[in-house]
Amino acid sequence: MEMFRLRVSVRGMVQGVGYRAFVRRYARQLGITGFARNLGDGSVEVVAEGPAPQMDTFLSAVKRGSPSGYVDSVDVHRETATGEFTAFQIR
Repeated sequence: MEMFRLRVSVRGMVQGVGYRAFVRRYARQLGITGFARNLGDGSVEVVAEGPAPQMDTFLSAVKRGSPSGYVDSVDVHRETATGEFTAFQIR
């Protein structure tokens, strides 16, 4: 099964509203590894690796966002998976 990495920049009301916990919960349910972290410009960076079908489902959730916030824009870059992660973490 093809594995790949997504590097995603998410903008909107995504800091301080449970967005990173929402992303982590979804990633863990799907068996996706990586991390989510707040950036100084108010966005959240998500780096995730997993099989293509799960990653498509995961990206839909990342774009939708948590119920307590909202997503204005998502910038997605697809990369080669490195296998460096063992779990999905909030940083």
